[in-house]
Amino acid sequence: MKNFFKQIIIAIITWQARLVLRKYNPKIIAIIGSVGKTSTKDAIFTVLSKFKKVRKSEKSFNNEIGVPLTILGLPSAESNFFMWFENIFFGFFILIFKRDYPEYLILEVGVGKPGDMKKHVAPWLHPDILVVTRFPEKPVHVEFFNSVDSLIEEKSALVFSVKKDGLLVLNHDDEKVYNLHSKSNCRCVSYGENENATYRFTYPSYLNEKDIVKGISFKLLYNGNTFPVILPNVVGLHSVSESIIAIICANEIGCDLLQSINSISEYRTPKSRLSIIEGLNDSILIDDTYNSSPIALEKALGVLNNLKGKRKIAVLGDMMELGKFTKEEHEKIGEIIVPIADILVTVGVRARFIAESAIENKFPQKEIYIFDSSKTAAKFLEGIIEKGDLVLIKGSQAIRLERVVVSIMANQDLKYDLVCRQEKEWRDKE
Repeated sequence: MKNFFKQIIIAIITWQARLVLRKYNPKIIAIIGSVGKTSTKDAIFTVLSKFKKVRKSEKSFNNEIGVPLTILGLPSAESNFFMWFENIFFGFFILIFKRDYPEYLILEVGVGKPGDMKKHVAPWLHPDILVVTRFPEKPVHVEFFNSVDSLIEEKSALVFSVKKDGLLVLNHDDEKVYNLHSKSNCRCVSYGENENATYRFTYPSYLNEKDIVKGISFKLLYNGNTFPVILPNVVGLHSVSESIIAIICANEIGCDLLQSINSISEYRTPKSRLSIIEGLNDSILIDDTYNSSPIALEKALGVLNNLKGKRKIAVLGDMMELGKFTKEEHEKIGEIIVPIADILVTVGVRARFIAESAIENKFPQKEIYIFDSSKTAAKFLEGIIEKGDLVLIKGSQAIRLERVVVSIMANQDLKYDLVCRQEKEWRDKE
């Protein structure tokens, strides 16, 4: 009965969203891929909001419910029956009465199971600009598909829905992504370190101040010119791609390029996505607890490797939805972690594979600590963190490692501003 009610709601708000798009005719920038969608969306918003009236997907509103809700400008009612009726009422209100509506919608579009894109989004959503970030070899959600290729095919369905006069923005460094240019009838531009990329970047590096990373910088090569770009509020080098995409979107719709480059310096990563937070006892936390996947975790470990700390502590939780690749991908992390961390803390049954692999690869067994829950891991960490420690915390959403961050951050009053899943409905969940 609950699923039946959900399908009715999806049908109604999708119908309303389609009519709203027809009535207000906004330009649509959609983002697909296996990693980086939310950060890319926020980067585009940071730049484009300086020039246009823009709305972006809230949080990770990227599914069959989230996309229509973003178009309608409404919040999720979760399991509140009466709030859904209120949302539907306001949907009709927007349709009947003329409202002030954004010029541009920035929509993050995700896939969780077969049919999410082909059946529920691609038939009616026609982007003016479609950004494709990356397709890892073994992406999340693969357990719901017969193969990685079938998942990529599902994700790529939106490519065929781009308007004929629209634009496809492709990652030139990812062969699977860049090959999509041959399947599209619209104009394509690319970005990346590849020398043939339309928008190429070089020399990505950290900005340091007294051995503390204070941001990153790189050079953008476009149309025969070179432009220095500085991102003072981020620490992950992968943010270079996100910032370039933002600059591309603004430039391709006619915004001033130099002003766009200047605006991206204001970009900050979303909560709990490689966020730097002051920890207990003058330690530094790298909070990347929003979610986890093999490629995202490797990137986070790269950040931990490149930053300086007295001791480097990796707190790693389960990576979910990997299906038959679960053991293999966790074991791979156990190999990677050996030269990077001084202490390894794992949380969850799947993360035990990380610990076992690390031991096999000569990580000191006495420096490995295994826990089943985030709460017990948090208590342990409260007692061992010392001045100068650098602590990376990362795991899939279900493992709830944000609880660890809150327990070991220096100022817990800032948790609502800095840490994900601090809303009451999340805090009440076990």
